[in-house]
Amino acid sequence: MFDDRFARRMAARYRRRGLDATARRLVEVLAEPGLAGATVLEIGGGVGEIGLELLHRGAASVTALELSPAYEAAAAELLDEAGLTGRVHRRLVDLAAEPAAVEPADVVVLHRVVCCYPDVAALLGSAADRTRRRLAFSFPRRDLVSRSFVATQNALLALSGRQFRTFAHPRAGMFAVLAERGLRPALAHRGPVWQVAAAGR
Repeated sequence: MFDDRFARRMAARYRRRGLDATARRLVEVLAEPGLAGATVLEIGGGVGEIGLELLHRGAASVTALELSPAYEAAAAELLDEAGLTGRVHRRLVDLAAEPAAVEPADVVVLHRVVCCYPDVAALLGSAADRTRRRLAFSFPRRDLVSRSFVATQNALLALSGRQFRTFAHPRAGMFAVLAERGLRPALAHRGPVWQVAAAGR
């Protein structure tokens, strides 16, 4: 699903248009209390555009985690163009499976990640455990329309022989996972498709 061609397309889109609307909301939510000197953990960062924007807003460094190596070349090009190569450390790590492999960070962000991961409790739980101050994530609305879309998309993926699946996890369950880890989650933005939640200590 997420190959070199997809990565190049995402990088080109960022160069032309900047962040998409939901990603902008995430950056605004995380930057509102201030980011000066903050360390950032970007989970499922793709080509790393959110990390770049958080660095521009005052963050000190970013650790970007990915499952697919296909993003690395495009991400390296964006970092070089921004002159920020030395402030971003990219790793291929499944945080839910290897939480101890990643150091905690002041700020943790997940953009369109929980909808791609089957065990959302393990993912968000590991993310919360690595959050010192604030966590923000985006996720699709869960209603009849979104559930029908997910079911159709997954049926097509199965027919094509792909193992990848999408999910519309219940918001209450995701918030409960964060609350169990000592975070205070709240809905920060409600869009027609994507929502943004933030949680602080």
